Amino acid sequence: MGASSLFIIGLAVMVVVLLSRALAGRLGLPEVSLLVIMGSAAGFLPGVPETHIPPELVLLGFLPPLVYYAAFFSAPRETKADAVPIITLAFGLTVVTTFAAAMAARWAMPGLGWAVAIALGAAIAPTDSVSASSVLQRLNAPPRIVTIVEGESLINDGVALTAFGLAVEALSTSFTSGHGLVRLTEVVVGGVGYGLVVGFVISRIRRRTRDPRSQIIISLLTPYLAYVPADHLGFSGVLATVAAGFYLGTRGEGMLQPASRLTGQLFWRVLVFLLESALFVLLGIQVRGILHEVAAHTWSHVVLAAVVVSVVIVVVRLAWALFVFPFARYLPGRHRHLIHLSWRERFIIGWSGMRGAISLAIVLSVPVSVHGSPLRGRGEVILLTAVIVFVTLIGHAMTLPALLRRFGLIETDRARIEQMETRRMVIESALARIDALAESGEVDDRTAMTYRELYEDRLARVRALLDEDLDDIGVAEARRLRREVRRAQREKLIRLYRKGKISAETWRAANRRVDLEDPDIRRGVG
Repeated sequence: MGASSLFIIGLAVMVVVLLSRALAGRLGLPEVSLLVIMGSAAGFLPGVPETHIPPELVLLGFLPPLVYYAAFFSAPRETKADAVPIITLAFGLTVVTTFAAAMAARWAMPGLGWAVAIALGAAIAPTDSVSASSVLQRLNAPPRIVTIVEGESLINDGVALTAFGLAVEALSTSFTSGHGLVRLTEVVVGGVGYGLVVGFVISRIRRRTRDPRSQIIISLLTPYLAYVPADHLGFSGVLATVAAGFYLGTRGEGMLQPASRLTGQLFWRVLVFLLESALFVLLGIQVRGILHEVAAHTWSHVVLAAVVVSVVIVVVRLAWALFVFPFARYLPGRHRHLIHLSWRERFIIGWSGMRGAISLAIVLSVPVSVHGSPLRGRGEVILLTAVIVFVTLIGHAMTLPALLRRFGLIETDRARIEQMETRRMVIESALARIDALAESGEVDDRTAMTYRELYEDRLARVRALLDEDLDDIGVAEARRLRREVRRAQREKLIRLYRKGKISAETWRAANRRVDLEDPDIRRGVG
């Protein structure tokens, strides 16, 4: 693909992302669905070249940073508390879905070989690590549901890629169950072990690095240092990246300076947003190429197989969530808390099984030929996977908001109030420490009074915001007042700069300070 084609595709991606973000709020539709739909439409526009995304680009370019970010910013305590449902979904359900999809595909397409069918099952078994959690978080779904869905998607990619690798290996070599078990152990144990080693080494390097820019470069290199060598050694690159990200994430606050944390978080939020958006748009844009690749095949058989397999994987996931989870009551000790998931929560978890670009990247890795002969069924399997991805991605994403509202699982102000309450308690602890230091004579009264007034002012603002959120009275007026105050501050800064009383650097620093004091920006509003 030439430079001009790459430029056109990049331009199409940016336009689709902007339009999708603009339309998502107005139409009340999930942004993920609009990205895929509009990306598919853009692929048929005149001038947009037919696009074939190399699987390596997704598996090496997109997957490591996305998986690493999700693992690094995961919630260790919550993930540990919900380890049982996460593990049963990531391991048990992924394996069951792989074989159920393979059997359904062979029933609908009898000519399909077992190895190719299992490769198909492994490709569509993992849920997408981005789409479901983005919809759930945007709608303020219960945190436990988000934790379980995100935790599952962190691990099931590695499980599916392992099963896929074994299936592809079976296409060209003799394969036994014993050999498969040994390889599975090597892939999982090796991947996790290597990832922990990478995390340990990187943590030692980052503790000695003070420059925020160097910290960002190291954090960007880390997922690739975990994924690429592990994959080259025959281990699971995904599990290695997850292990490294989780290890560093649980220690990140202690080894980073505040400036590095703020800069790094902003960088990663922007990077992940761009990668996620581009991935879904590229998924839509390459639809035309996939259709051309399988144009010679019998469409009726493929459509029938797509319907059958889609129904099977949806039913299997729902059945697993609704009927397997309750058996946790028979587990010993603290894992019995799993029974507290209501049937509505389990249904939402079961309905959050969207598939995404990773599934297409996996299935596109199916070899074109084996022992010099074309691989039978490859084209049908690629189209079958593409149809299933679109059915689950668009269908589930479009219906999840309505289901969450119908079940009463949307917690509108929970996260915002929790953050405000936390800020209040932290400020109160600072005031208590100031008083203690003043009483013991470690600081003089004048200094203590100055800082006490500063923190009391902050506490008053937090309490005002809490009253505003809890009572829902005067919200619009309060926000308008804050906007006017910020506007007055910025106008004053502009006048000072234009009159030559402050430098450009001071002007920008003061503007950043005004931004940081804006609660709407801290909440992510607008």
